This record gives sequence, structure tokens and C-alpha cells, in this order.
Amino acid sequence: MVTVHRDLVSRIGLAGPQAMVLATPYAFQENAADVSARTRRYFADSVGLQVRVAAGTSPNADPGMAPPLIPPDEENEARQAAGIRAADWVFAGPGSPSYALAHWQAGPVAAGLRDRVLAGDGLTVLASAAAATAGRFSLPVYEIYKAGGAPRWLDGLDLLGPLGLTVALIPHYDNAEGGRYDTRHCYLGERRLAVMEHELGDDAAVLGVDEHTAVLIDLQTSDIEIRGRGGVTVRRSGDSVVLPAGTRLSVAELRDLVRGVRRAAGGGDAPRSEGRPAPASRDDAAAGDGEPTALPLPELMAAAERRFEAAAGTRDADAMVGVILELETAIGQWEADMDEDPEQARALLRSLVGRLGRAARDGLADPRDRLRPAVEPLLALRAALRGAGNFTAADVIREALAAAGLDVSDTPEGTRWQPTGTA
Repeated sequence: MVTVHRDLVSRIGLAGPQAMVLATPYAFQENAADVSARTRRYFADSVGLQVRVAAGTSPNADPGMAPPLIPPDEENEARQAAGIRAADWVFAGPGSPSYALAHWQAGPVAAGLRDRVLAGDGLTVLASAAAATAGRFSLPVYEIYKAGGAPRWLDGLDLLGPLGLTVALIPHYDNAEGGRYDTRHCYLGERRLAVMEHELGDDAAVLGVDEHTAVLIDLQTSDIEIRGRGGVTVRRSGDSVVLPAGTRLSVAELRDLVRGVRRAAGGGDAPRSEGRPAPASRDDAAAGDGEPTALPLPELMAAAERRFEAAAGTRDADAMVGVILELETAIGQWEADMDEDPEQARALLRSLVGRLGRAARDGLADPRDRLRPAVEPLLALRAALRGAGNFTAADVIREALAAAGLDVSDTPEGTRWQPTGTA
């Protein structure tokens, strides 16, 4: 989400902000050093931000790596907590929520992050696994999804608790990569999430954040903005309210939704600032109400293919070219914003170009336009013969046209013709 990251960094208003990446969520991975290097490279090249990586607790993190990595043996709890509190920008992202919690929960990281929220200082950016630790309840996704553990919650960092938000924050809420099996809700699926909801208190809710979507909370003004290509779902006991991208609301309004107060969903009791779209239900969002500012790339691809097929069916060359150009633009925007190569989308683009070429080779124009000067005088002659009662001669003309590959039909509205096999 390059665009959002750039915007957030610009809000700091400093030429060289102190920026720290917490490596703990992925520190257990064998490629942790490579992840750290790619993280620094991503923020430097795509966002224009120089970051230092605070090493995790696993020996897999390479202490010999060139600065700005902080080797574990040079850190102590006091320095680490002070660094987190003093940084202008702190980021933590992919990995394992349970691994991060095991090392953060009672230590300086949790305390430093809570202090940042309470003070409302700096920017704190949590993504993916790290975002899953932010609520009072946290999802041990690997233990459940990969190892078959019983559905359960862990105690989270509760960074949103000071805002009055008692939630289980679930990233990747709209994940669909499972295909025929349900990987929504960060790989929980609907059945397991429904079971786990019963473990939440009456004042708690699930806060689901779709992929490629950001929830921006201004701790100074208590304003919330939803950015990106998806939405945010507030779910209580299976009842969901969706806040599409572009929604602006206050912390108090979100708190009402978390507690089950539906005034902010259009009841009229809660004041709303001008221009703020009202939250929608999942069904409303699916029907097109509260349309997000941009669709996920797989949905854009599916829509492009449907529109191309429709244009090809009517031999509309301009519409076919338009679909290809719009898809090419969408791919470019996606690649710039997500900093990744949309290989499947490019494959579809090449396929559509090839299909356009074949259509041009076979002739995009209606074949009846080419045949009409020859066929319609014969049909007029046939009609005159039928009017004179000379049905034998009229049938000879019809048989000749059939032999040439044309279907001729007499209807109450008149005689119709078309090449054999066309609709």
C-alpha cells in the first residue's frame, strides 16, 4: 500500500524521521535476515523512508547484518522501550501473531506501544500478523489453520482498549485464495469464526480489516478514515456492518458499532459529519451500496473479462479496445500502489489482446452488412413472387439462399435472414 505509506510519512513533516521496524513477528523464520533486508529496501525505494530494524529474539535473525539492524546482544529492555517511545514512526508486519505476543506481551515492546497510543505521539503502523495483536483478543492463526489446534483466542496487546474499543482485530478478512475452501477471516473461515465469537464478551466485537485496506486512527482528533481497496467489518454475533473504503467516522461512532449501537448505521440519532458515507451491511455492500473506491485486482480482472466477452458478442471493437486499455491502467495503478508484479493480470491482458487480434482477423463487422446488397434484392423478388401466388419460384430463391449459407425465416413481423449458425 505504497500510496498510504507515503501519505502517512508526509504527515510526520520531518525531512529524516526516526523510523523503526520491529522484526519479532517474523524473527523465527529461517529467512528473517532476508525479510529485514527486503523491508528496508521496500520502504527506502517505494516510500522514501530510511528505517532501522530492531531484531527479534530468534537466533535466525542475522546479527552480522549491516546497519541499521540492531543486534540483540546490544539491546536491553530499557533502551528498546525508549527507542520505541522516541521513534517518529514504528512499523511491525507479517509473521506469527502468537510468536510476537509471546515475546512482546510482558516486555518493553508492549509497554512502548501502549505508551505511544496513550500519548498520541508519532505514527504506529501495524500490518498483517502485528495488526492481529492490537486488540484485546488475538488470533493464533498458524496454530489453528496450519496445526489443527482448537479455535481459541489469545490475550492481545489491547492497544485499542484506551480508545474504548474491545475488539478482536482480524486482518486479511476477505481473503479468498483458498478457492473452493473458505479462507476468509484470516484463514479461519466462517464456521470457526462463528464458534469463536461465543467466547467474546457482550461489549466486544470482531473488527475485520480486508486485504489492501488501512484503518487510519488520528489519536489527536479521534477521527478514523478507511483507505484502500476493501472495507472494514464490525461483527457481533454474526451480524456485520461494513465500512467501505472512503468512510470517515469518529472513534465514538466506531465504539457504538462495537457495542452494538446501530445509530451510526443510519438510525439518525448520532450526528455525522457532512460527506461521511453511512456504514453498510455485508448484503448492501455486495449489492453495490457503498461501493469502495477501487476493487481488488481479481475482481477487476473478472469484470474486465465479462465486459470483453459482452463486447465481443456484439462485435463492438471500440468497447473491446476500451476494456483492454482500462485493464492496463488498473494493472499499472495496482503495481505502483502494491509494489508487486500482478502476473496473472498481465496474463489476462495478453489473452485479451490475442482474442482481439483473432476477432479482427475473422472480421468484427456484422457479416450481414457485407451480404445485404446482394441478399435483400433477392428477398424483395421472393416477396413479390409470393404475393403473385408463384410459390414455386419463391421457394427456388429461398433454397438458393440456404445453399449459400443463409437462414431465411418468415415471421409475423416480416422476413428475416442471417448467416447459418449466428444468433
